[in-house]
Amino acid sequence: MPHALKVPPQGFEELSVEEQIEYVQALWEAIAVRPDKVPVPEWHCEILDERLAEFERDPEEGVPWEEFRAELDAEAPRR
Repeated sequence: MPHALKVPPQGFEELSVEEQIEYVQALWEAIAVRPDKVPVPEWHCEILDERLAEFERDPEEGVPWEEFRAELDAEAPRR
């Protein structure tokens, strides 16, 4: 039986927001190395099925990933 986790863990609130984000990213990376253990919610599968059906109805409707990515990059605020 899993034990209850203290959320957030002790000391988390004392970290800067950047450090908190790094912490969460590190946690996700530790989980993501085992993709077969990461549950996929049913609603994710439903959305993927819907999008695949839309693509199959009209494959010319979308744009290639590279083109979409270039548009995103062009619109993204610069730091």
